Amino acid sequence: MTKLKVKLAIFNLLSKMVFALLFLMFMPYIVERINLIQIDNNLIQKREQVLSLISKIGIEPFIASDTGNVFGNYNIFKEEFISLERVDLEGDQSFIEITTRLIEGDVITFRVLNYSFKVEGNMYLLEVGRSLTSILQTQQNIKKVSWMFLISIILVTFLTDLYYTGRLLRPLDKITKKLKGISEPSIFDRRPVRTTTSDFKRLDKALIELMAHIEELFRKEKDITVNISHELFTPVSVIRSDLEILLIRNDLEPAIAEKIEDSLKMLYRLQSLINSLLLIARLESQQYLRDESFSVNELLTEIINEIKPIADDAGIILKKELALDYIFSGANKSLTFSMFYNIVNNAVKNTPQGGNIIIRSYVEGNKFIVTVTDTGKGMTRAQMATLFSRFKTRSGNQVDGTGIGLAIAKSIADFHSVEIIVDSAVSEGTSFSFRFSENS
Repeated sequence: MTKLKVKLAIFNLLSKMVFALLFLMFMPYIVERINLIQIDNNLIQKREQVLSLISKIGIEPFIASDTGNVFGNYNIFKEEFISLERVDLEGDQSFIEITTRLIEGDVITFRVLNYSFKVEGNMYLLEVGRSLTSILQTQQNIKKVSWMFLISIILVTFLTDLYYTGRLLRPLDKITKKLKGISEPSIFDRRPVRTTTSDFKRLDKALIELMAHIEELFRKEKDITVNISHELFTPVSVIRSDLEILLIRNDLEPAIAEKIEDSLKMLYRLQSLINSLLLIARLESQQYLRDESFSVNELLTEIINEIKPIADDAGIILKKELALDYIFSGANKSLTFSMFYNIVNNAVKNTPQGGNIIIRSYVEGNKFIVTVTDTGKGMTRAQMATLFSRFKTRSGNQVDGTGIGLAIAKSIADFHSVEIIVDSAVSEGTSFSFRFSENS
């Protein structure tokens, strides 16, 4: 994705290039006209200089009997000439034409200014010429300068546009940085971004107000969750105790005992759900300490040893490939245990008999990574979209579990700033990757 400031700079560049293209289309004509106007003005200026000189010293120094009533002068490169001769003309002449002249055996094409005037009753014709070769050379030089100037202007304006839009959009970058990595509204930086752009001020203010509103909604949700869980916990415990007492009676009929056992299973499940909801609420309220340091590989080994008998009974091969160890500092060991346990246990539940589950740990760059990969059912895109949502299970036909285990794992990962990446394909399996912030 392209940044906004780059898009703006590219748009400005393209608009200038369109203008430059139009300029290049008309440049030959424009340069030619400007050059000819300049040349003609130069010819007129020289004509006035000659006439001014004649008015001061007279015509005799130019027209003498030994010159045949003709005066001619040209520079060494034959690029310019001036000629003056006595003529018999009716009416005045003043025009510019393109014509050829023979100079020292060379036929050269000139742009010539013709001008007639009278001195002491005699008519004289003054011609001031400039060679077309020098005119075309001047025209080419003007084109080169125009090209260089145009390219320089486009390049300089592109860089200045890029710099200016970067400075102009800097407050927007700060606003987006404030939003990055926000796991919950309470850690959002609510200090106003300094900017002179009213649009950015309104956006920043709206985001601050939105985060405050979301935080209040989250707080109410947590309070409701905690209150409901606490209110349910006591009656569930009382009912469970009463049923357990009933179950140990000797005069209880088998049918009634079976129903009591079913009820106890439901109560156990309900109590587990209440404990899970309380756990998530406390995690989101930052009520747990993170003051322990422990070996992640040792923790994974402990989990594998605990789950391996269940995997063996289900006909699933549980493997471990633990490389360099990682000492997780500033963490909660029991919560980290629950995070990995829920993922591995979930993999066992969703892997068919004869499948494999591999638990790896390795270092990549400055990241310590743990992966849990199974060869189970896999997931669709729709299932992955709600993977960490509460009360959602990996497959629609799964009836065991509360659908909250993965949500607990995600909450614990967020609590420890551990990134979880999931890769899955239907009928091929699923891989959970835990990326720790840095390797120690």
